Amino acid sequence: MPDDQINYDDIPNLTNAQLAEMKRAEHYHPVKKQILARVDADVLAWHKSQGKGYQSRMNAILRGAMLNTK
Repeated sequence: MPDDQINYDDIPNLTNAQLAEMKRAEHYHPVKKQILARVDADVLAWHKSQGKGYQSRMNAILRGAMLNTK
């Protein structure tokens, strides 16, 4: 059934207090997508020099920039 055909009338609306208490599930992990990206050599070298996990750290920096632009 398409989403626009679902009847939600019997589901109570959440209050602002309920919405404020909601947290993302602890087991939530965004889907990872492999890409080809070009970055300046010195930027990549610096990230790699920080040790294992540099790609995850680069992703965290990009996520922080994304969240701060909302």
